[in-house]
Amino acid sequence: MTHYQTENWWTSPFNEEYRQTLALPEHVQIHDATLRDGEQTPGVVFTPEDKLKIARILANMGVERIEAGMPAVSEADKEAIKSIVKDNLPAKIFTFARAMVKDIEMATECGAHGVVIEVPIGKPKLLYQFGWTWEDVAKKTKEAVKASKDAGLYTVLFPYDTTRADWEDLKNLLGSVCDYCAPDSVGVVDTTGCILPGAMFQLVRRVKNLTGLSVEVHTHNDFGMALANSLAAVEGGADVIHTCLNSLGERTGNTSLFQVLMALKVMFNMDYGTDFGAFKKIADEISAMCNVPLAGNEPIIGDRIFTRESGIGIEMLREKPLAMFSLNPEFVGNEPQIVLGKKSGVKSVEVNLEKLGIKATEDQMRNILAEVKDFGIKNRRLLTDEEFKAIASKELQ
Repeated sequence: MTHYQTENWWTSPFNEEYRQTLALPEHVQIHDATLRDGEQTPGVVFTPEDKLKIARILANMGVERIEAGMPAVSEADKEAIKSIVKDNLPAKIFTFARAMVKDIEMATECGAHGVVIEVPIGKPKLLYQFGWTWEDVAKKTKEAVKASKDAGLYTVLFPYDTTRADWEDLKNLLGSVCDYCAPDSVGVVDTTGCILPGAMFQLVRRVKNLTGLSVEVHTHNDFGMALANSLAAVEGGADVIHTCLNSLGERTGNTSLFQVLMALKVMFNMDYGTDFGAFKKIADEISAMCNVPLAGNEPIIGDRIFTRESGIGIEMLREKPLAMFSLNPEFVGNEPQIVLGKKSGVKSVEVNLEKLGIKATEDQMRNILAEVKDFGIKNRRLLTDEEFKAIASKELQ
């Protein structure tokens, strides 16, 4: 078997040829922001106990950097960060900060290993929200970056709304800050999820060539391109991806940790020692914790992603699932489901009868199928197990 074809997945062979043309980083770190950006999902509130539990989950998944929160938000947030640091997880703990020396001092007080310093650079932000020039931003940024470096913190400069910046503004800001006191890395931040993957690739390269620093990518999913943009950034040289569990985050959410880990493993052959079979259980636990239900078709972790109503090829779901899916359901702790409705076939009926321990003739199954289709059309939905059982029992009397 090749990398694109294993017992757990079968992806496009064209990926292999394309991957050979890439100069990928030797290693890509995962920086998860569930405890900060994820909690910015409207209505989501994590208790300090929740945060410690989530941090442990993230560390066990192979996440190397955990953004534990923003201590300036509240005393409770600060104490939650301290408790995570004290837990001595096998991950570096970061805080989120404004470009203020007092925020850097709070990060140090919490015992954080690093800090993400946010400053605006997107043109709409500068024009409408702040009324600032890049010079104003640079002036506010320099002392914060220097304070962070002097404190021994790993320092990430996070010029948010990067993808809507004027290039000259971005170039001047990064040049000015780096000349004064260079951070350890620079974030390329797609705050409103509006850049094309090819443009992300180019922008990351430009920032990397300009600064000579490590580049991190932080993407949102407003146009459904969060994962694609994160991978394009890696192809362009980014060596850190920011994620959130369950695609949490403002509006359409941040890049999904589950999707990133799966894509890096399957598409780029990067291994984090992750237990992919635990993904579904973790996703359900986080969903219950934050009271945000998962979409049935959420990639990797959705309840319905291995569900089939159409009768075509239905027997393959159990015999050869990779004939129907690029991922083996068992690999991600899931299983294929054969549901009944308008688009079902005789084989679908046969499989569901077997689940009930019922045998029927070919003619009986066709009669049951007709009833199933009629029910699905009239009610415009799938049948429940009980509804199917009632139809089958009536026909087999």
